Amino acid sequence: MKNILVIHYSQSGQLTEIVTNIAKPLSNCKDLKVVHHQIKMETPFSFPWKKINFLNAFPESFLQIPSKTKKIPETILNQQFDLVILGYPVWYLSPSIPTNSFLKSPEAKKLLSNTPIITVIGCRNMWIMAQEKIKDLLKECNSKLVGNIALVDRHINHISVITIVQWMFSGKKEKYLGIFPKPGVSQKDIDESSKFGDVILNHIIDNKLESLQNNLIKEKAVVIKPFLVLADKRANILFGKWAKFIYSKGDANSKKRIFWVKMFNYYLLFAIWIIAPLV
Repeated sequence: MKNILVIHYSQSGQLTEIVTNIAKPLSNCKDLKVVHHQIKMETPFSFPWKKINFLNAFPESFLQIPSKTKKIPETILNQQFDLVILGYPVWYLSPSIPTNSFLKSPEAKKLLSNTPIITVIGCRNMWIMAQEKIKDLLKECNSKLVGNIALVDRHINHISVITIVQWMFSGKKEKYLGIFPKPGVSQKDIDESSKFGDVILNHIIDNKLESLQNNLIKEKAVVIKPFLVLADKRANILFGKWAKFIYSKGDANSKKRIFWVKMFNYYLLFAIWIIAPLV
């Protein structure tokens, strides 16, 4: 009997659905015991977002400054797992604050040490640099990354900007104005994500996790778009400067910080609608 932990954070519920579907073939195998756990914050992030709260989360998200997470049950913490599937969303080109907070905790270092990890991402489109940051965090936990699955919004960049923002601030995953496509990862991709679980199942049973990623790629678990990689790298440089500057202006309630957070919002609009098309 092999033990598998599926641990994730989801604000909207989308990532919960994704990791649950991926884990289905594993849960149905009598030789595997699958345990699920959702990362929870001591002070939860609300969904839908209030706009100012969404913008105010930027500095801590990008700078990977952790907050307090709720404790993991001892029944999970004291188990030895043969594989961990870690699901996370991307916030501001970085792992979400709950994901980052968990990976920097003593609990993560105990739970993930000497353990193979598969990461599962659900995001709009840019995830490459966030995954590079995850790699560093996993190294600090002394764990080994053996696979990655990235499910993204397939619609063109500017359409997805409009629909994702509407979803974040309304909480409704529906066709905006009745004409835009539904936001986020398509339901078809979510429903079909169990095929990745089939690939994982074969490799965990045969003890061949070292070749897992190649076979995940054959199933299009990861699709790279060079333009988005370039945009991600350049945006990280600019975001780094903005994040340090805004963070230096005080806590989330500081009037100076709120002023510059609003300026950052204007910069984002300019970058998305003017700079990105030119690039």
